[in-house]
Amino acid sequence: MSGKITFILNNEKVESNGKPSDRLLDVLRNEFELTGVKCGCKEGECGACSVLIDGVLANSCVVALGSIHNCHVTTIEGYSKTKRFEVLSKAYANFSAVQCGFCIPGMVLASEALLSHNPHPTEAEIREGISGNLCRCTGYNAIVHAIQKAAEEGNGLW
Repeated sequence: MSGKITFILNNEKVESNGKPSDRLLDVLRNEFELTGVKCGCKEGECGACSVLIDGVLANSCVVALGSIHNCHVTTIEGYSKTKRFEVLSKAYANFSAVQCGFCIPGMVLASEALLSHNPHPTEAEIREGISGNLCRCTGYNAIVHAIQKAAEEGNGLW
């Protein structure tokens, strides 16, 4: 593939002149200035760079730009403008599920990916759903409780 790579980014059609082999993480941060996508491990292990690609959670550090041509990519910046984000954000705050904040954009998108496919998950399903996202500060109990509360209070959003 040569030339511009076109995709929908946070509900807006965009083009990138990047190489197809460029990491999506780098393109989002450097070309589009979306810094909610964090660079953690660069190996797809920590989830700090999580985005949704066509509604599926993905680690942008291991996604080649060329593979997202004509796809819908959602970052935390785009997701934060939704009603679902409001519910999750409130639940995260109420359960003190945020400390340093480094992992939270990816963790929130993992929460969205889980709830969009399973609006009433069990604790075990929540833990599995966020298992690809590392949190070094808060620990997982507060995050799990926040997701449970968001699921309860979502009132059919998911």
